[in-house]
Amino acid sequence: MRIENCLSSVALAKGGIFFIMFNKLIIYLKNFDWILFTSVILLVCFGLAEIYSVALGRSQLDLLNFKKQILFIFAGVAVLFLLAGFDYFNLRSYSKYFYILGFFALAGVLVIGQTIRGTKGWYNLADFNLQPVEFIKFVLILFLAKYFSSRSFRAGELKHLIISGGGVLLFAGLVLLQPDFGSAFVLFLLWLVMIALVGFNKKYFLIIFLGLAVIFAGSWYFVFQDYQKQRINTFLNPSFNPLSQGYNVSQAIIAVGAGGIIGRGLGFGSQSQLKFLPEAQTDFIFAVIAEELGFTGVLLILLFFGIFFYRALYHLKRINNDFGIYFILGSISLIFIEMFINIGMNLGFLPVIGISLPFVSYGGSGLVSSLMLVGVMESIVIRSKINY
Repeated sequence: MRIENCLSSVALAKGGIFFIMFNKLIIYLKNFDWILFTSVILLVCFGLAEIYSVALGRSQLDLLNFKKQILFIFAGVAVLFLLAGFDYFNLRSYSKYFYILGFFALAGVLVIGQTIRGTKGWYNLADFNLQPVEFIKFVLILFLAKYFSSRSFRAGELKHLIISGGGVLLFAGLVLLQPDFGSAFVLFLLWLVMIALVGFNKKYFLIIFLGLAVIFAGSWYFVFQDYQKQRINTFLNPSFNPLSQGYNVSQAIIAVGAGGIIGRGLGFGSQSQLKFLPEAQTDFIFAVIAEELGFTGVLLILLFFGIFFYRALYHLKRINNDFGIYFILGSISLIFIEMFINIGMNLGFLPVIGISLPFVSYGGSGLVSSLMLVGVMESIVIRSKINY
C-alpha cells in the first residue's frame, strides 16, 4: 500500500512538473515577438532566394552554398529559440568569460587560421569556415551592455570612456592584424554609437575625431598600402580606375540602375548571372536584389528592416533594467551600421570594405551571430512582458 502511495505521489509530481513546464512554454510563446521574428525570417528568405538565383548563373549548377545557407538558417533559428528561452540576465554574469574566449579566438585565428582573399580570419572546420570576428560583435555588445549598466558607471567620467574604448580597441587591434579593416571599423563605430547613446559629453567626441584625423593622416603616408589608398580614391570617385578598384562599385551601380520598378526577374539579372558583379552572394547581394526584383524588392527589404527596428525600439519602454536596454540598443545599432554600410557600398557612396548585408548575405558566421542577437532580444522582450 505504501509503495502504491509512493508511486502515485511520484506520478503526481511528474505530472505537476510537466504541467508547470508546459505552462511556462505557453507563456514564453505567447510573449514571443512574432512580428520581429517574422521580419527577420523574411529577410533571411530574401537572401536565400538570391543565393539560389546567383547559383543559376554558374556554368554548372552548383547549389553547395545554397544548401549550406539552409543549414546555417536552421542552426541559427534553433540557437535563436534556445536563447529566447534562456534568462538573458545570466549572460551579464558570464560576459567576462565570453570576452576572454573572444580574445583567444581572435588571437588563435592569427596563428592557425585560414587565409581567404588576403585576410587570415577563418577557422576551417571540415567543409565549413568559421569567422570569429562575427561572433566578436555579439561578445562586444554583451561587454558594453554590462559595463554601461554597472553601478559604478558614470557617463561623465573620462575613465569609463577609456576603459570601454580599451576593451573595444583590443578586439579591433587583433582584427586589424588579419587584416580586416572593414570589421575593425564596424567594431569601432559600434562603440562610438553606444557611447553616444549612453550620454558621454560632446567634447569627448571632438577629441576622438581630431585623434582619428591625425591617425588617418599619419597612416596615409606611413601605414596604408597602395591598394588601400586606391580604395579611398575609389570612394571619393567611383569612376576612378574602373577596371580595377572601381570595378566592383561600377558594376554594382549598373545593376542597381538596371532593375527599374519590378526588376528583371529572379535569375535573370545580367550583372550577376553573367558574373560581371563580383561577390554577388555576399558584399553585393543588395545590387542583385535591386537588379532582379527592382525598386519593389528594395522597398520590401527596407520595409522588413524598418519593422525589425521599430519592434525592437517599441519594447524599450517595458524593460526595467539598463543591461537589457543597452543590449537591444547595441544590437540594433550593429544591424543598422552593417545595413547602412552595405547598401552604401552598393550605391557607391561608401567605400567597399567587405561588410555583408545582415540576415540576407551568404555566410554562416554572420547569419548565426545576427540570429543570436535576435534570440537574446526576444529573451529580453519575453521577460519584460512577464515582469511588467
